[in-house]
Amino acid sequence: MSESAPIPFLQIDSFTREPFSGNPAAVCLLDAAPSADWMQHVATEMNLSETAFTWPSAGAFGLRWFTPVAEVDLCGHATLAAAHALWETDRLARGESAEFDTRSGRLTASRAGDAIRMNFPAEPAEACDPGDLANALGSEIVWCGQNRMDFIVQLPSASAVRECAPNLPRLAKLETRGVIVTAGSDQNDADFVSRFFCPGLGIDEDPVTGSAHCCLAPFWAERLGKTTFTGHQVSRRGGVVNCELAGERVLLGGHAVTVLSGQVLATPTGA
Repeated sequence: MSESAPIPFLQIDSFTREPFSGNPAAVCLLDAAPSADWMQHVATEMNLSETAFTWPSAGAFGLRWFTPVAEVDLCGHATLAAAHALWETDRLARGESAEFDTRSGRLTASRAGDAIRMNFPAEPAEACDPGDLANALGSEIVWCGQNRMDFIVQLPSASAVRECAPNLPRLAKLETRGVIVTAGSDQNDADFVSRFFCPGLGIDEDPVTGSAHCCLAPFWAERLGKTTFTGHQVSRRGGVVNCELAGERVLLGGHAVTVLSGQVLATPTGA
């Protein structure tokens, strides 16, 4: 990669059919892996919940995800955006699956009609003591658990999830990536609702969080006695994630739409 060669990027709204909804992610399309410092600088400049960086690597694609302040181990909406970007720019043929090597192992994405279906690891939670979470969330807690990344908290109702107004400085002090709040849906077009707060990573509330559904799918499978779900993340922008629990994997489905394209001119040196 030449220092003077601009790097193309797309900004893509994930888990939505409509622009300006769902969860926006920037995707930088590289020829080779850049330094982590450069990726973090770009992600801070983009100032989106996630910026994805992808490049060809040993018959697949490398993929890393950065918030404005840190690298993360798993991100659903930016993976969906990365796959969409590869197909849209003809870096990958429409009939080919996107295979990504990541900090969470090999992830795949394939086209399913006009949607994208991703194969992710299931991330079930173990029951735990909520500690100060009830005060931090300002809501009664029905059940609390934790996986390797997040707390998951069941609230009494869908309206309690929508009305949740947490103390974000308190949540930022937790030693987890974030907090998922969830409840059964009160509408016929979804099985459950959720929101996701991760102020410790520079994101007060993530609009639609694919990786949270790696925890939500096994959580609701145990309670609803089925393995296929529609999840509605009821953030201000909102979005829909289709989920299927398949053993130790979760299949996540959704749509994506490109809203911006451009070039990163401050390119990495020595790459």
